[in-house]
Amino acid sequence: MFDDFKPEDVVWIILFLPLLAAAAIGLFTKRDGKFSAQLSISAVVLTFLVSCGVFLMFKQTVFDTKLVTATPLNWLHIGELKVDIGLRLDPLSLLMLLVVTGVGAMIHIYSYGYMKEDRCMGRYFGSLSVFMFSMLGIVLANNFVMMFIFWELVGVSSYLLIGFWYEKPSAADACKKAFITNRLGDFGFILGIILVWATLGSVNFDELQQRLLKAPEAWGGVAALAGFLIFCGAMGKSAQFPLHVWLPDAMEGPTPVSALIHAATMVAAGVYMLCRVFFLFGAHSNWPAPLAFLNGVTALDLIAWIGGFTALIAALMAVQQNDIKRILAYSTLSQLGYMVMAVGLTGPTAAMYHLTTHAFFKALLFLGAGSVIYGCHHEQDIWKMGGLNQKMKITWLTFLIGTLALCGVPPFSGFFSKDDILAQAAQHSALLFILATLVAFLTTFYMFRLVFVAFTGGARSEAAGHAHESPKVMVWPLVVLAVPSTLAGFWGIDRFIGRNFGGDHAATTSWLDQLFAPFNHSPLAALFGLLATIVGFSLAYTFYAKAENDPLPEKLGALSRAMRNRFYFDEIYEWLIAATHELVSRLAEFVDRWFIAGLGVRGAHGTTELIGRALRLAQSGNLQTYAFLFVAGLVVVIWFSLK
Repeated sequence: MFDDFKPEDVVWIILFLPLLAAAAIGLFTKRDGKFSAQLSISAVVLTFLVSCGVFLMFKQTVFDTKLVTATPLNWLHIGELKVDIGLRLDPLSLLMLLVVTGVGAMIHIYSYGYMKEDRCMGRYFGSLSVFMFSMLGIVLANNFVMMFIFWELVGVSSYLLIGFWYEKPSAADACKKAFITNRLGDFGFILGIILVWATLGSVNFDELQQRLLKAPEAWGGVAALAGFLIFCGAMGKSAQFPLHVWLPDAMEGPTPVSALIHAATMVAAGVYMLCRVFFLFGAHSNWPAPLAFLNGVTALDLIAWIGGFTALIAALMAVQQNDIKRILAYSTLSQLGYMVMAVGLTGPTAAMYHLTTHAFFKALLFLGAGSVIYGCHHEQDIWKMGGLNQKMKITWLTFLIGTLALCGVPPFSGFFSKDDILAQAAQHSALLFILATLVAFLTTFYMFRLVFVAFTGGARSEAAGHAHESPKVMVWPLVVLAVPSTLAGFWGIDRFIGRNFGGDHAATTSWLDQLFAPFNHSPLAALFGLLATIVGFSLAYTFYAKAENDPLPEKLGALSRAMRNRFYFDEIYEWLIAATHELVSRLAEFVDRWFIAGLGVRGAHGTTELIGRALRLAQSGNLQTYAFLFVAGLVVVIWFSLK
């Protein structure tokens, strides 16, 4: 049985452990919430440990051979279409494995404390395990079809998690909004996959890359269109403009779910996918006739500008939000825009670097927000908090570490990864560099607005006055995540990624060298990034250090209302849907009711019934009536014959 077993086949364990946990919970233990939680946590922790073992086992191998694959299983072979279920190991998937399983394990452990009083705890952890299985499938997939299957499974499991408290109308609406919005992006994604297969004759990533290396002209004239359609999938999952509207509403799920979706997993799937298939975006071609006005604009140009615009509008929206989770949600949108912009500018290295560090400090911030909500008896409005730095000291310190990392303050991890993106923008586009620097300023401003209002000063409500530190099972994941949030910039993640995708990150000899490496590598970007952080902090301190209410609405007026109302994107989409989809629906309903159902179905039925009733009157059983009808019929026949 094990004659054909290869060491790399151990990676199948990583994929299927969460699925086995989900199956066991769904079939046997769902009614026992605590046991279901322990089963799910054990599975994800074991998955993380196996991932660490696989990383150590194949770290050098993937650098030497570039690719290691587990024994594939033939799943579909129709004509020229051949699809295997295979798992791919390279620096990209190895790094993502550690991020997803590591952060996922912390969120699972934290959830045990956060959800312990929920009556549906078993269902929660079952859905969480399905989500982990789906996300790991995306990370390990070696072809487009397999990736798309797991892509949709992530959508389904996120639907279940966002709408976990389905009794709340807002949660039910949020999960439907997320599901439908992602379907729009996924429709473009599957069209792109079909176009890639029809043009290049394969869906396997390695085969596609080899064919394009040998014959770049094989793309023909569809490279730009195919690249943009593939990007549509990332626009949905990674919530890029104009499909960004679902992500803030996903806050209706439990806070650990928000951390899972907004940190290293679902929203990162789009960026990871772009990095995985980046070799498809390099070719230049003209757009089809209806899009001929885009000729000269590559798919990467569109990706960079859509990412940059998303980063800017999300940061502006965050400035006037008052819900602690929504501020972090818009922060995630903004940082995802950074990553997507980096992919469009230079490729995967800077984007994956920021994705990795962002996973640590954004998971820390969301779990910290959950700790605040738990300690403040489920209060989420930052203007009803205050003074929490004295009552929740561990949560306060770890949240501050996450904030410093997100704002790019040296020596925290976000400083190095954000600087990498700023450096690439400075090198390739002056406008995008200005935009990215402005986003860095806004990020510092709205995050320290949150910190000053929620944690400093005096308690603004009874809930804040009676706040307390969270249980240890919730606090320890914060402490653990604070470590990589602080130190990940010194771990050589950029060099690890760059060795596979190319980059100019030279090895440093000491931590001091690494600390000053951004200033040596791109002094302009490092200085402007640091200046943006200082200015953002100064303004936040001026406006909010001792504020009892928000001074910006009075100063900014209509702009403040627009930022608070998310620039009215939801209202615009609602109007567009009413003017198009609902109008067509009402027209279709009118045609169906009056023409198809009315004249067609009911008309035929009514006509037949009336004729039947008339004929029934003729069947009276009276001999004189039959004789009269016979003579009348004979007269009619004779009249027609003689006419």
